[in-house]
Amino acid sequence: MGRVEKSDLLHQLRIDRSEERTRTGGSRVWIGVVVALIIVAALGAGAWWYFSGGKAFEVEAATAIAPSSSGSGPMAVLQATGYVTARREATVSAQITGTLIKVMIEEGELVEAGQVLALLEDTAQRASLAQAQAQLRAARSQLVQFSSQLAQNRRDLKRAEDLVGRKLVSQQALEIARTQVETQAAQVDSQEKQVELAQAGVQGAQVQLDYCTIHAPFTGVIIAKAAQVGEIVSPFSAGGGFTRTGIGTIVDMDSLEIEVDVNESYINRVIAQQKVEAVLDAYPEWKIPGHVIAIIPTADRSKATVKVRVAMEQKDARIVPDMGVRVSFFEEAPKSGAAAPPPPKGVLVPAGSIVQRDEKNIVFAIDGDRARMRAVTPGQNMGDLRLVEGIAAGTRVVKEPPAEIADGSRVTIKK
Repeated sequence: MGRVEKSDLLHQLRIDRSEERTRTGGSRVWIGVVVALIIVAALGAGAWWYFSGGKAFEVEAATAIAPSSSGSGPMAVLQATGYVTARREATVSAQITGTLIKVMIEEGELVEAGQVLALLEDTAQRASLAQAQAQLRAARSQLVQFSSQLAQNRRDLKRAEDLVGRKLVSQQALEIARTQVETQAAQVDSQEKQVELAQAGVQGAQVQLDYCTIHAPFTGVIIAKAAQVGEIVSPFSAGGGFTRTGIGTIVDMDSLEIEVDVNESYINRVIAQQKVEAVLDAYPEWKIPGHVIAIIPTADRSKATVKVRVAMEQKDARIVPDMGVRVSFFEEAPKSGAAAPPPPKGVLVPAGSIVQRDEKNIVFAIDGDRARMRAVTPGQNMGDLRLVEGIAAGTRVVKEPPAEIADGSRVTIKK
């Protein structure tokens, strides 16, 4: 064995840290990878929460309804949606510009035709009326004066005529007396016109005063109160938002009817006086009989629809303007002996509520504040509705599902 130097022994006793640094560096790399994966997972979970459950989609809702069965009665040949409208609806305003000193209406209040709804400040109008009345009294007094003078001139003319006949006055005096009578008669006639003018002034001032009292044009229900005491109202818009153009809106509830948009491809199934059945979105179990009033002779180019007016044969306080409604149009039942077709299976939903997910036809049913996917089997079209199987009647569905909506997404219903 050779001699071992002391320096070699010291070299062997040194700690080699290169391997330790290698192990430490590798551990740090793995820790960084794990942290990055955790961040990515958190972001993915956050995105999933946002699109699937966290984000609330504002949507319109529609109710699935069962198609009317035929049986021995009339058969539904078309379904369409629309709204309750009022044929007599007016925003009541003042006919002059003025400041409101009293408003005597509230929303939901029934008012009669001619009932006072509001009062305007009328100090200026009363002063104008008093001035016009004073001018009328002055004109009448002057007319009395001129009429008295005319009567005197006529008596003078008669005396002059007697005196001329007895050769006591000249012919010139007689002519002067006649001229005075004619002049005074013309002045009386002119003053009578002034009296008529003053009377018209009084009537005009009275009309302006009457404009300060706003009356109901017809019997109806107040659906909106648009102005308060102290505000300025005017029949003209002054701009800037400081002048009201209306005091309130009144609706004649007896004039309520339904307007529906019928696809022009199916308008040939609708005729005047055709029997219909209306179902309000707010009361899906309540069926209201009615009939077609008229088909509006124009089409909406953008929607390819024709508007149809429908009368409701039942009036009820629950029916209010702008309610959503679904209308079934009927044809007459088949004659006795003819076989009636079986009622169609499924329910009717808006055609736009049916979308495709993973090559399947689905609708999004509304369950509380969540949207749930339901697979359906589409059938025939009935106007803007489509027959589907897979959900029950009365199910509320999303009318136009957004592309991002998913099963379980939060939804809020548009008002």
